[in-house]
Amino acid sequence: MRRVVVVGATGHVGTFLVPRLVRAGYEVVAVSRGSREPYASSREWQKVERISADREAEDAAGTFGARIAALRPDVVIDMICFDASSAAQLVEALRPRRPLLVSCGTIWVHGRAGAMPLTEDEPRTGYGSYGAGKVAVEEFLQRQTDVPAIVLHPGHISGPGWPVITPAGNLDPDVWRRLATGEPLALPALGLGVLNHVHADDVAQAFERALTRPEAIGSSFHVVAAQAMNSRGLAAGVAAWFGREPVLDLVEWDEFERRVGTEHAAVTRDHIERSIAAGIDRAREVLGYAPRYSSLEALHEALRWLVANKQVDVGDQQF
Repeated sequence: MRRVVVVGATGHVGTFLVPRLVRAGYEVVAVSRGSREPYASSREWQKVERISADREAEDAAGTFGARIAALRPDVVIDMICFDASSAAQLVEALRPRRPLLVSCGTIWVHGRAGAMPLTEDEPRTGYGSYGAGKVAVEEFLQRQTDVPAIVLHPGHISGPGWPVITPAGNLDPDVWRRLATGEPLALPALGLGVLNHVHADDVAQAFERALTRPEAIGSSFHVVAAQAMNSRGLAAGVAAWFGREPVLDLVEWDEFERRVGTEHAAVTRDHIERSIAAGIDRAREVLGYAPRYSSLEALHEALRWLVANKQVDVGDQQF
């Protein structure tokens, strides 16, 4: 039985990945900060070894890599590596055993999109601390030869249990209410900004498949829904769940910020300025990746949970 250590095991993807690995017959060690439970309960977690570790603090102390290596993994799945120095410390510690290392990147290793769909071979133009950090991690892992490594780049991870990116490209819960009740929804950039969602279980599927694809070593893969969608299309899809057409106000950025507030507008700008539509041909061909959820299906499941848990108000609309 192969022993898999999942770092960041109780997050969005780990919630779905760990039970998948248990069902597939792996021995799983789940490493997470604190004792937070996964977003969805599953009996498979009863078979998992749980370890608490504060990666940031242990990286600073220079002990995290050794802590993971001491678990004797055949595979390390790293969901929470955000800078190259952290990746280097882990690789150095894993070098004697040489387990497979599968690292979680992001489609934001791409900056402002100039072609669609983007392939994994496009130059890395990611910016901001998150995007640039993930670029550095990917480049380091592909350059080093001490540990076999694969990098997966998810899109906007969606699913039940947490707020997800709305059709307006932010986390404003009022977007859902407006689409449900027929109130006007402001959108910038003519509503043409592109968003590339993916269900967390589809990301988990890709990670699971990567463990049995030695030909994937040394490569990176996009992991997103089969089609990206623009804000207009997503808004129309969501409104249709409530038997409506969306009422859209296509406004300039200044007006958009005035209506939604600086914080929500900044998140929208981060997403819309990039407008990434990532191709998944390589993931299909090499990993056998087959997303089960479209962008709208992923959002539907997320919104159903948000409404059921009273985190989103959709008025008196049935959902």
